[in-house]
Amino acid sequence: MQFCDDCGSLMHADGDEMVCSSCGARVPKDQERAADFVSTDEQTGDEVIETEEGADFEGKPTADDVTCEECGHGEAWYTIKQTASADEPPTRFFKCKECGYRWREYN
Repeated sequence: MQFCDDCGSLMHADGDEMVCSSCGARVPKDQERAADFVSTDEQTGDEVIETEEGADFEGKPTADDVTCEECGHGEAWYTIKQTASADEPPTRFFKCKECGYRWREYN
């Protein structure tokens, strides 16, 4: 991350320059530090929340303290993801072992 020397706001890349998001100040990119920056266009597989129909929950941990809202079965696979800021509890995503219904639980 690079911060503006004029106002202290976060700067973003624009071609060969860094541009302040608040005051518009422009400075050339520091070519020596450019190797330290990483840009990505897509998420890695472990960042994607398994919510689509074909997601593989089988083999994940099993919860027996839940009840499926669709069929009433008391066992589901689950996975845990941090979907909010780090000071918030994680979200548990469930898939019923009986009917395949999916739901989430916020703590």
